[in-house]
Amino acid sequence: MYAISGITGKVGGALARTLLADSQPVRAIVRDEQKGMLWSALGCEVAIADMENPVALTTAFTGAEAVFILPPPEFDPLPGYPEARKIIDAVLAALLTARPDKVVCLSTIGADATHDNLLSQRRLMEEALSRLPMPVTFLRPGWFLENAALDVASARNTGVIHSLLMPLDKPFPMVATEDVGRVAAGFIQESWHGKRVVQLEGPRRVSPNDLAAAFAKTLGKPVRAEIVPHASWEALFRSQGMKHPQPRIRMLDGFNEGWIDFQNGGTNTIRGRVGAEEVIASLIRSDAV
Repeated sequence: MYAISGITGKVGGALARTLLADSQPVRAIVRDEQKGMLWSALGCEVAIADMENPVALTTAFTGAEAVFILPPPEFDPLPGYPEARKIIDAVLAALLTARPDKVVCLSTIGADATHDNLLSQRRLMEEALSRLPMPVTFLRPGWFLENAALDVASARNTGVIHSLLMPLDKPFPMVATEDVGRVAAGFIQESWHGKRVVQLEGPRRVSPNDLAAAFAKTLGKPVRAEIVPHASWEALFRSQGMKHPQPRIRMLDGFNEGWIDFQNGGTNTIRGRVGAEEVIASLIRSDAV
């Protein structure tokens, strides 16, 4: 039995569907019964657990051969990341009690960055789960290509996508969530010893200009990328409701300045199959429905 947290999201869903296609038993961990109905209909066992509840998580993890940990994202954390720390404590306690044979944890590029930033929440998770007695794989994917969903309306309506990544011709490590879920499904069925870190990005690195070109190809009209000036970021994020924008700003600085990247420049990364054009085309189709 494979217990999957975050199954209602893109990565967890892709992982679960891959396992189900391989006729593997899946336990869907969801926060409420309503969210589990779809997965129950697909043949999953359903466990109700909030990621902050160690007792419920222990029940959800107990009896599983392997557990997939997908921490819920917190884009506007309080100073010191108390939200992430609460989840980490609950997950660690549950895993120590349930004792699955192995664990795969979704981490991120930048989890090893030396400067504090939004992705430091994943560093805290890695540090905690590294103390577990069972084998653990930390899967560090690049920037999700699906983040471009925020640009669909602007690309269609104005022919412009607004980029926080810069310069516009710089290729960044990006990956499709479909690839992340598929690769995670492979790892969770493997046997290994100790702790390991796996880096994952797409077939090739992608610049903001490449994203604009992908939009242009699918929409059949010119689309260009424009830089959002750094000086405007804090006011922009606060206007969007953020109260603590600095960790997000520092994360973006890390990508742009190069101190968030894969070790050895990505020479040891696994390469996915799904490219930017395929993801952008899918996002545009979905938005049109």
